Amino acid sequence: MSAAIFVLAINLFVAGLFAAAFGIVAVYQRSALSARWMALAYGMGMVNVLLEFVLPYQQDHRLVSFAIFTAFLGALAACVIGLAYHYQRRRPWLALAALLAGSMLTNLLILDMPRDSFLRAMLYQTPYTLMQALALVILLGHRHWRALDLTLMALLIVSSLHFLGKPVLAALIGSGAMPQAYLSSTYAAYSQSLGTILLVTNGLVILLIIVRDMLADITARSETDPLSLLLNRRGFEDRGDKALTLAARAGVPAVMIVADLDQFKSINDRFGHAMGDKVITAFAGILRDTAAPRSLVGRLGGEEFAVFIPGANLMTGRLYAETARSAFTSLSPAMTGLPGTVSASFGIAALRPGDTLSNLMRRADIALYRAKSEGRNRVCLSRDEIAPQAFMLGKADAFLR
Repeated sequence: MSAAIFVLAINLFVAGLFAAAFGIVAVYQRSALSARWMALAYGMGMVNVLLEFVLPYQQDHRLVSFAIFTAFLGALAACVIGLAYHYQRRRPWLALAALLAGSMLTNLLILDMPRDSFLRAMLYQTPYTLMQALALVILLGHRHWRALDLTLMALLIVSSLHFLGKPVLAALIGSGAMPQAYLSSTYAAYSQSLGTILLVTNGLVILLIIVRDMLADITARSETDPLSLLLNRRGFEDRGDKALTLAARAGVPAVMIVADLDQFKSINDRFGHAMGDKVITAFAGILRDTAAPRSLVGRLGGEEFAVFIPGANLMTGRLYAETARSAFTSLSPAMTGLPGTVSASFGIAALRPGDTLSNLMRRADIALYRAKSEGRNRVCLSRDEIAPQAFMLGKADAFLR
């Protein structure tokens, strides 16, 4: 058995493993269309390898040689589509169709060219390089790169250069007198060995990227309230703890705002839960749209919401709460589905040294209860803030009135 045949057998096994791995991911996460295309890509890669084993036994190599080329090119095209789906980029159907058609026609035209022709080798390998370049363009358009994404970009560049380097290697050491003798050549051993390295590294990196983003999506969904599309209590507390720790370490101010819809139970009782859900959705949209980009906005449960704003003092928190309160009260009946106006009450507390998230929320809750007891539809501050802040907020109250 030649070295090339041994390496080719390894390639078949590896391609099968990756096809199965991507297939399992696709079954587990049905929305992961990228995994389906990757499974197809590695499945076509297996077909390519099997045809390489068949080629030496053909008297007329042309049909099998064309099938080998087409199978591998199709595998690369499926990989491009899979990456486009994963990175949520427009699928380059037109470019792929043109590249596939042009490449297959070119391959048909060069089938009878001399085996040692450098031009023939370049025309054979260039479509593979162009497919890798198309995949690279998709990644470059994503722009939100992380370590694995950058690694994949580097691998795509290496793969492109690898295909362009094959004609040079074939010219130096020869690739066999005829296609049927390819597997017995030294060139085949080198070519298949390099292919194995790229097959494993590319497949592993792409699989890790898909699984990484799939887990991130699962985590995000587990931390998101499906009705309001805000963080749920678990997500808010987990991210709030981290944000509070960062603010405390950096010595920057932060405020916690707790809000509660006024007389929400009566809305559900009189108009039904569907109308209640509509009011919750409207209020959540106001909180989200009014908040600064760094803010954490969550629905803690029922009609209770919370907003953590790092880098903000009590005055900033008060202005935010008053803006949200006024916007909510001003909603038209067409927006809420209710005949009258709706309102919400707010409680605010500022981060103090040694505060935990639960302590901060408890003080904001106390301020919220006071807003409820004083007539609702208002913003109240935690009473135990330091005097200079209270003085500045008194000036802000005069301005707001």
